[in-house]
Amino acid sequence: MNLTEAGYVAGWRLVRALPRPVVAAAFRAGADRAHRGNGRGTRRLRANLRRVVGPDLPEAELERLVRDGLRSYARYWLEAFRLPGLSRQQILAGFHLDGQEKLAADVAAGRGAVVALPHAGNWDAAGAWVAANGWPITTVAERLKPEGLYKRFFAFRQGLGMEILPTSGGDRPAFDVLVDRLRAGAVVPLLADRDLSARGVDVEFFGGPTRMPPGPALLAIRTGAPLYVASLWYEPDGARAAIEGPLELPAEDSAPLNARVRTVTQRIADGLAAGIARHPEDWHMLQRMWLDQRSDGTMSQPPATTGTI
Repeated sequence: MNLTEAGYVAGWRLVRALPRPVVAAAFRAGADRAHRGNGRGTRRLRANLRRVVGPDLPEAELERLVRDGLRSYARYWLEAFRLPGLSRQQILAGFHLDGQEKLAADVAAGRGAVVALPHAGNWDAAGAWVAANGWPITTVAERLKPEGLYKRFFAFRQGLGMEILPTSGGDRPAFDVLVDRLRAGAVVPLLADRDLSARGVDVEFFGGPTRMPPGPALLAIRTGAPLYVASLWYEPDGARAAIEGPLELPAEDSAPLNARVRTVTQRIADGLAAGIARHPEDWHMLQRMWLDQRSDGTMSQPPATTGTI
């Protein structure tokens, strides 16, 4: 076990053992320390949030937003570490989904659903909530390094009731398994605001160029399953989410497949942007996001728009 894996293991154990107010204060202090330290992740978050809110927001207000964003990200980790110790009733009570009746109907009808998610709020709590409702749920996890860390996150999410597929190295391609699960009526949530492959689809996002994964659009087109776009955020008393859709899918004979995937992926990008704009402090994007950003996250040119949708 290396130091990174050991740190996560210690986190899972210690955070669950201590009273929540004590741990919450420590995580909040750590977020504020990261804000003052202004490391690479903080600088990237600032640049990303500037793109979201536009050039007119005063610097002092942007700094408060960055601080609140780091506190929100710390809250995500705090709650993720504590999730395995919660009962089914606590998981159901700690998360609320606007539009849950749509997913319930999709599962009951056996048609399944694809849900495109941003890196926002608490997506692990969302998955645990779906599983706690008794709905089948399958998703994909990035194959982290080292392998021991990946296996621990795999076991963590499997323990919450989710079926987890690796992005690579599985018995079958993850896409083929997801198609089967959708046709069996499962909910398939996929993080969709940042492409981690070389096959991303070019989209416009807050007025700038970026790439997003084709998977959510391609799955919906291939299976006919309804496709929703989720927004996720925090309230003082728990994690929240809302789904919009199902999105309209182009007719099969309207354009080649790659053009239809681009059209739907842009619709996903627009939906994600609308949700992020409502709750920018809960978007946990500390990585380079746009193609016109430098490696440290700063812009190589001014934003093309004010960030409105």
